[in-house]
Amino acid sequence: MALQTLKDTNNRQPSLAFLVLTTLALLAMTVLPVSVMAQEADAEVLVAEGIVAYDAQRYAEAAVLFSRASARNPRNGRALYYLGLCHLAQGQADQALAPLSALHALRPTDPEAIYQLGVAYFATKNYEKAAPLLEDVFRLEPDRANLGFYVGFLRYRQKNYDAAEAALSVNRSSNQDIRQLTLFYRGLALGVLGLSEQAQAELLSAQRVQPSSPITGASVRIQEALAATTRVTDPQRLRLQLAVGGYYDDNVAVNPRKSSDQVAEFLRSRHTQSPGFVASARGDYAWYRNGPIESTVTYSYYQTVNTDSGVGSFNIQDHLAGLSGVYRGTVGTMPYEIGTQYSYDYMLLGLRGFLSRHTVTLPATFVPPAVTLPALGRMDNLTTLLYRFQRKSFFAEPGNNDIRFAPESRDAFNNMVGILHAFRFRQDSFIFRVGYQHDTEAASGSSFAYSGNRLQVGGQTTLPWYDVSVRVDYEVHWRAYDHTQVIFLDEGGRLSPRRDTEQDIFIQLARPLFRSLTLALQYQGVLNHSNIPVYGYDKNVFTTLLTYTY
Repeated sequence: MALQTLKDTNNRQPSLAFLVLTTLALLAMTVLPVSVMAQEADAEVLVAEGIVAYDAQRYAEAAVLFSRASARNPRNGRALYYLGLCHLAQGQADQALAPLSALHALRPTDPEAIYQLGVAYFATKNYEKAAPLLEDVFRLEPDRANLGFYVGFLRYRQKNYDAAEAALSVNRSSNQDIRQLTLFYRGLALGVLGLSEQAQAELLSAQRVQPSSPITGASVRIQEALAATTRVTDPQRLRLQLAVGGYYDDNVAVNPRKSSDQVAEFLRSRHTQSPGFVASARGDYAWYRNGPIESTVTYSYYQTVNTDSGVGSFNIQDHLAGLSGVYRGTVGTMPYEIGTQYSYDYMLLGLRGFLSRHTVTLPATFVPPAVTLPALGRMDNLTTLLYRFQRKSFFAEPGNNDIRFAPESRDAFNNMVGILHAFRFRQDSFIFRVGYQHDTEAASGSSFAYSGNRLQVGGQTTLPWYDVSVRVDYEVHWRAYDHTQVIFLDEGGRLSPRRDTEQDIFIQLARPLFRSLTLALQYQGVLNHSNIPVYGYDKNVFTTLLTYTY
């Protein structure tokens, strides 16, 4: 009986185990979906609360809610999307990459997911990853807000200036900063393409959008640089400038200042003061333009006429012809311009040949980033590096025909290297310049070979009355001549190496009269101190000039 009972018990055990397992499986099938559904529901509640906080611009609070929602349901697209937007709104673009990348993986064809991930990469300056994403959206929705700027900027960095201009021209934005940046980079792109007048129009528009913003200074700077290159649009490649005026010169003949040197005192007896007339003309023609490359031919004429017949032999006439070429581009977002120029000029003194010069110049101009200074505010920058070679030939030199005066021959090769930097403040309402040059003159005559150093400082501003602009420039040139003088004595009556310090000051007041006319009042002073009295002199010239520009 006991054995039978045990057997019956063993026979019932499999049935009981099966029943328990079946019950547990049914419970799991019922409870687990309910748990998952509960988590998804909780996530949706958190997302809804987060959206309320996001709309109220409480981005930090909203980010916490979206993070909790994403933790409960990692596949909740709205939580990932808004979490990325919260980080972007707080300037935390690097933290926005993870949720937006996850969203893009969930929805690889969704334009909104692609766009926001592209914006996040753009904000972190990962332009290589941003470009294909934003280009994809641009092909589908070219009028999406701000997209034209992002795509145009990326194309500009790739030096695809035509495509950059096309994207920037269709940009739509209600954001003042984005609108101004769009106009700014479109102006740069047009400038690189050689469309100077269009570029200047875009840069002027950039200033009008938000005149007090930091970018305005750079905009004005590049606008001036574009204007200085005298580029024009295709229908008008020619630029002309005509100027006429009068002057008074108190030392036309460059007489030495008073000294005990007999030769200098003899030269001082020459008549040297005279009023006079001045005229000049210049024409530039852009004969070749192809993208960032441009070449220009130039001719200029300059004439002075001293009305006092006693100094008529010092009337100057100069003819100059030149050819120049430039290449414009960017390094990152820093614009630059590299050029080469050749010119030949022939000068007559009293209608007799006096001097000819072959000149080769290699300039390179850069627009470095702006900086902010205490008390002074934003300071924009413009830097020019310069190399110049010049071959000078003087006519009717005594040493050309008489070996005794060979040391006095001024025919020479001159080499110069220099740098000029402009500091610009308050959207270029004030500009301060400082520069340095070193030059060497290898002259045929030993008396004129020298090594020199030149310091340049200057500034300009526009007065609040009648648009009058004021410019002041000062230069000092120290020249140490290589050899002992062979004819003229120093202050102690000895033959010694010549040492000169030449100071030049230039002051100009200018006011625009009409669209193409400008009236200018100018003063130029030259003070040359030399240990050889014959070469020490002072000179002051006062000029009134009316200039017409076409």
